[in-house]
Amino acid sequence: MLIRIVGTQLPGLSSRCGPGPAYTGIHVGIPRRAVPDELLDLQPGDADTVSWTLTCTVDGTDIRGPYIQGGPGARFIYLSWGTVDAAGAFSMFRRAKLMLADIPPAVRAAATTSGRLEATLGLTDPSGNPVCARVKPPLIQWAA
Repeated sequence: MLIRIVGTQLPGLSSRCGPGPAYTGIHVGIPRRAVPDELLDLQPGDADTVSWTLTCTVDGTDIRGPYIQGGPGARFIYLSWGTVDAAGAFSMFRRAKLMLADIPPAVRAAATTSGRLEATLGLTDPSGNPVCARVKPPLIQWAA
């Protein structure tokens, strides 16, 4: 199955997420399971939209793949936010968790049949910062 994640409403290239100096050079990507420094398609925080396509396997109700985190029944996809310095090094400062258990059962069944699943979500929180923590419906929409 292919999972496509589409992010809209990005926060920009700088943000102050709490006390201290603002983060600059903000980018977002999807870390590989067990290799958090290996990011899929790192995208700038000022893009109009971003998207990633993940290849995964479905075994009954379990979805697995190189970018799927967690154990059976608790699988999820991370969106890692970080800064990129002049040398191109990424330093994570925050991440969002997209729980596969939050996919409505009818959507999951249709996606298993079609081989395609899509998640759409805004990537800026109400304070104007990169979205973080568990992103739950209705802030994320899942479709087959």
